[in-house]
Amino acid sequence: MNEQVEESRQAKSMTTFAVVFIGQAFSLFGSRLVQFALVWWLTMESGSASALAFASIMAILPQVLLGPFAGTLVDRWNRRTILMVSDGVIALAVVVLALLFAQGSVQMWHIYVLMAVRSLGGAFQWPAMQASTSLMVPEEHLSRISGLNQSLQGLANIVAPPLGALLLELIPVQNILAIDVSTAILAIGPLFFISIPQPRREASEEGRPSVLADLREGFRFVWGWKGLMMIVGMALVINLLTNPAFTLLPILVTNHYNGGAIELAWFQSANGVGMIAGGILLGVWGGFKSRIKTAMSAMIIMGGGLLIFSFLPGDALLLGVGLLFVFGTMNSIANASFFALLQATVPADMQGRVFTMMMSLIMSMTPVGLALAGPVADLFGLRIWYTVAGVVMMIMSVGALFVPTIRQLEEESPNS
Repeated sequence: MNEQVEESRQAKSMTTFAVVFIGQAFSLFGSRLVQFALVWWLTMESGSASALAFASIMAILPQVLLGPFAGTLVDRWNRRTILMVSDGVIALAVVVLALLFAQGSVQMWHIYVLMAVRSLGGAFQWPAMQASTSLMVPEEHLSRISGLNQSLQGLANIVAPPLGALLLELIPVQNILAIDVSTAILAIGPLFFISIPQPRREASEEGRPSVLADLREGFRFVWGWKGLMMIVGMALVINLLTNPAFTLLPILVTNHYNGGAIELAWFQSANGVGMIAGGILLGVWGGFKSRIKTAMSAMIIMGGGLLIFSFLPGDALLLGVGLLFVFGTMNSIANASFFALLQATVPADMQGRVFTMMMSLIMSMTPVGLALAGPVADLFGLRIWYTVAGVVMMIMSVGALFVPTIRQLEEESPNS
């Protein structure tokens, strides 16, 4: 009887997850469509690597600065409400930008402000979704759900760029922005009719510690997990090098490959197809017994792909597209494996602050890389970023497999 009750509870929880997941999938698609349109608009308007780099800084900085506080609040507040409000705020900002485009009064700084607002909403939306997943999905399915999520990211990367390029030829930018608002409504609507589980907290409402106390607790958890801190350090360096490279991909397409919006869409779609392939592969295979071994092995292949990509001549566009497919496949496997590991090992009532604190640490040096990347690329070209990023990623990933603290990350978590 108890088994039947538990099976019924799990089935209901998975149904709730499916509703939330599908709604967020629509929102993700709209966001990627708008992102492509705005990035291409900036590329054509400025033709400057520095302008694209600054837009990316604005898209990252709020999450770096506010992420730990947002994660702490996610652990305290109703996660369904957080998803609704964060999606709503982002949609409202898009409405304002659409009106500016319609009036013909949009300026580059308006785009930067929208990037910052989207980042602020994402600082709450992402940890709320990640932390809720572990409460709705049984632990044995977390790796597969992570793979499914990576496939969704890949599908958005496949469909949004070519569709965005087509729509830019057919309709004004404000109409593309309206699509994003519509998909946000599709994400918010179902949340009115479902209940997302909340984690149990040891303290009562009256005895609940302050936000700063919760923040300190999350910091102690992350800092005390030596293997995780080493992974964070690796990811910090890798993001410092790879994020600028991919942020400036539109400039590489126009200057090195002599391409346009369609060629940029090919690259981004190839990456998306790879993400789907990686998600499907991990969903079927499940990865090695050690999730960290799965992630590091994928990163070694990613680094090799970037290194080869950096030396391609301008007439090897199709080979470049193929290498981005490989990168997307391995990136999907690495990310899904790592986040499944965290969802399985971090206590449910701490996941919001732990995830955002970890991501803030990882992304903290990215604005520095972007600030340097723009001027350096304008002066010396882009491909040096791909070369250095590929070499560093391979060296660090191979080295990680020989470090016991990293290799035994799951067994030595503070919660084990």
